[in-house]
Amino acid sequence: MGIIGLHTLCPSRGVGPTIPMKLVSLLSERRVLPEMTSDTPWDAIGELVDHLISTGHVEPERREDVLKALHAREDQVSTGIGHGVAIPHAYCDRIDEPVAVLGRSHEGIDFEACDNAPVHFVILLLVPKDQPHLHLQTLASIARLFSQCEVRKKLKLANSAGDLLEAVGWGEAQAA
Repeated sequence: MGIIGLHTLCPSRGVGPTIPMKLVSLLSERRVLPEMTSDTPWDAIGELVDHLISTGHVEPERREDVLKALHAREDQVSTGIGHGVAIPHAYCDRIDEPVAVLGRSHEGIDFEACDNAPVHFVILLLVPKDQPHLHLQTLASIARLFSQCEVRKKLKLANSAGDLLEAVGWGEAQAA
């Protein structure tokens, strides 16, 4: 089953369904990297984690733990979901709320995506270990967002972190 269908299988621990986080609510201009320089999946993941560290969203001493969790997940199966998009993600200790960063690679990165296309947009997502249902629902929401051709076009044409963030918000508004 694809990631998009996962949200319907996971009831929340409380009453009623958990509402997935919108990607735009997890991002800010500081959590957008419009010009990634990496050319491998592992370098891209490291570049995005280092960006989160440099902006104060991940503690420097957590770098190796975060990378280890992301690598373990990526080793299970590629997070390249097709359409030029990858969503590396992992559960992490010592974070209270989900953390995301969006990176764009003009050159493209071979994430061994299901469609074998190079990845131009990498959305790295870190989620607290005690929020598994929110994690799955948020992944599904991100996958739906990036399945929209118009969203990907707007993201490719964006000139800055602010433009990328605006395109994400536009896409989520269209999907609502």
